Amino acid sequence: MKNFKILVFTAFLCVSSLSYAAKVDTLQIASTAMSKTYKTAVVVPNSYAKSKTTYPVMYLLHGAYGHFSDWLKNTPNKKLVQGLSDQYNMIIVMPEGETFSFYLDSPVNKESQFETFITQEVIQKVDKTYRTISNRNGRVITGLSMGGHGALYLSAKHPDLFCAAGSMSGAVDMSTMLNRESSAQVVKLMQPVFGDKSDSSEMYAKYAVMNMLDKIKENKLPLIIDFGVDDFLIEPNRELHRRLVYNKVDHDYTERPGAHTWDYWDNSLPYHALFFSKILFKSKTTK
Repeated sequence: MKNFKILVFTAFLCVSSLSYAAKVDTLQIASTAMSKTYKTAVVVPNSYAKSKTTYPVMYLLHGAYGHFSDWLKNTPNKKLVQGLSDQYNMIIVMPEGETFSFYLDSPVNKESQFETFITQEVIQKVDKTYRTISNRNGRVITGLSMGGHGALYLSAKHPDLFCAAGSMSGAVDMSTMLNRESSAQVVKLMQPVFGDKSDSSEMYAKYAVMNMLDKIKENKLPLIIDFGVDDFLIEPNRELHRRLVYNKVDHDYTERPGAHTWDYWDNSLPYHALFFSKILFKSKTTK
């Protein structure tokens, strides 16, 4: 009987803890730019339901070959995002970026306009749907691999929308993909973005974060950049770091054990959330 009571009490605690967990929503966001509707996952902290205050938002981008739900399904800790949302009282938004959009507005394909989608349509929908701090002081953006590129690229081009940005294992020099054994596959996958110029290193360079130093320096956004020492993208990231240092651009830069894996990103994201929480708190108290 005693053991049964212990089991019942333990089950009650588990149910109670689940009832106080962050909530996961799925928004259907119509894109006028692409004449499509895409899903976006939104994690809302538990405190939101009983509060009337506005909340900061972290935009969290997925990588290549992925989709909007990756951060909820693929991390070893399946409650990672929900836990960070509760811990820092922030809304976390994970929009669709398709498998190989790189969060760009394609110069050749009207059906691949993901820069416009994120910066105009997703942000607008989120701000209308939730009690957000609906200005740059309440928004940050980060992502993994293709999403790391996307976060740095979008924040560099739209500093009016974000107060900080980050990159985990970012593809900061997309032309690197053309130098790998899978380059033929990459060219095929990038055709919806670059069309007949998908094998052109000059085209990739035009959109590479690596070549946006003037904008990044001018914007002065706080940046956090990290990757694993066994990551195949390590050298472009080291070069970006060197260029940022040379241009006297303040940034948080870290190399850690690990590779281009979900184990690494599961460990990395909490550092980004902590970094952003400090920036968001400072923005809130100084605005």
